[in-house]
Amino acid sequence: MNGTIVNKLKTIAGACAILIAASAAQAQDADAEEMTAIIQAIEYGWEHADGAPFRKHFLDFDGARYVESGGQNVGLSDLIDHHVEPEGDALDGLELNFSNIETHVEGQFAWAVADVEVIAVVKSDGRKIHNRGYETFLFRRIGSEWKVVHTHSSSRPVKVEEPEHKH
Repeated sequence: MNGTIVNKLKTIAGACAILIAASAAQAQDADAEEMTAIIQAIEYGWEHADGAPFRKHFLDFDGARYVESGGQNVGLSDLIDHHVEPEGDALDGLELNFSNIETHVEGQFAWAVADVEVIAVVKSDGRKIHNRGYETFLFRRIGSEWKVVHTHSSSRPVKVEEPEHKH
């Protein structure tokens, strides 16, 4: 093959590789944005004792478990009916903040790790809650959407106003 044609083919192959890499990076950015939006919707659901974001973004399946500081809910209905929605009656001023969200995608599976802070007042006794910790979200792509398949949250009371933990 003539050297000019080989050089043109190499140039075209290089350009294709750059386009493929750019396309993959855009897809990862879009996945990260979608997962972050889901986490923000879940934050809203907790704060407003609203199960709708959970029903929309969680995959309801046999064996689903959602873990929080040593306790767990088995199945999506258990999480919503016995945890998310009742907290509206039990807590005043629930403020839940997910920050420093990191997302990771491997094919049809992904996970996100976030710092979490919970602030509220227990209505029954006026006890103040102020906890900080971490939450992990596991996702599976179903069709063109990401769905949460598992969460695990662990936090502890803030004893003194300590700075947020960094990774």
